[in-house]
Amino acid sequence: MLAKQEKRQKRHKRVRAKVFGKKDRPRLCIFRSAKHLYAQLIDDGKGKIMAQASDLQIKKTKGLKKELAKELGKSIAQKAKDLKIERVVFDRGGYKYHGKVKALAEGAREGGLKF
Repeated sequence: MLAKQEKRQKRHKRVRAKVFGKKDRPRLCIFRSAKHLYAQLIDDGKGKIMAQASDLQIKKTKGLKKELAKELGKSIAQKAKDLKIERVVFDRGGYKYHGKVKALAEGAREGGLKF
């Protein structure tokens, strides 16, 4: 049986084969470590990171990690607005669309991103 991380990497490769970010519509890529959550806007054409945010940059308030993920989504959406980007391609990184990943996506949508 494959380990949990190997399964995620396999799903991520499958998703990345279909998802491609451009300058006008970058890829919103997320990474979830054991303690923190990270989000990046990537232009795959040039291979450059246009903007990035993490929950380390957000002031820690007492509450759930889902709420922190939602704030992270709003933060990356604000950075995208500063770059005059409204539409993105969502790359969940092989993670299930559930919990913190879903909260981040909802926060980004509330912040004004469309995907």
